[in-house]
Amino acid sequence: MSQAAERYALALFQTAQKHQVTAEVEQDLREVKKVFATTPELYQLMVSPKLSSEKRINLINELFKQGNQYVVNTIQLIAERGRLDEVGDLVDAYISLSNDAQGIQDAKVYSTRPLTEEERSSISTVFAQKVGKQALRIENIVDPSLIGGLRLQIGNRIYDSSVSTKLARLQRQLIG
Repeated sequence: MSQAAERYALALFQTAQKHQVTAEVEQDLREVKKVFATTPELYQLMVSPKLSSEKRINLINELFKQGNQYVVNTIQLIAERGRLDEVGDLVDAYISLSNDAQGIQDAKVYSTRPLTEEERSSISTVFAQKVGKQALRIENIVDPSLIGGLRLQIGNRIYDSSVSTKLARLQRQLIG
């Protein structure tokens, strides 16, 4: 992650905190990242040297007019400085700052079926303590290849109690 992205994220986070809109800004940033990730042709248009600075700003205003003004202003600033390739890193850095401030960490939970709210809460409580956080923000990914059990990824830690992993381990032990 670049220092520029971290600086933009910190400035945006401090502004959002000051105006008590950190959650709203985070939600809008996630949407911005999703828009750029799912429409690469839009990103190509935005970074095109053929697009004038004024048209780029107008396009950003039009695309994100429903968004928080601090987010829109930050995206405009990044675009003006020719650093739109930093948007993904900026979003990740902002989320990290926001999570740290709230004592939360993002986690991916792979399961064979969608988790109930009770299961999410239980997983959050147990594993948040293991990583020194107050709670986990869980993204549930359904993966039938697990056969049963769960695989949990928190940052660079992986907790795996899936049946498929246990079978693979058993197979390695038996075959040698």
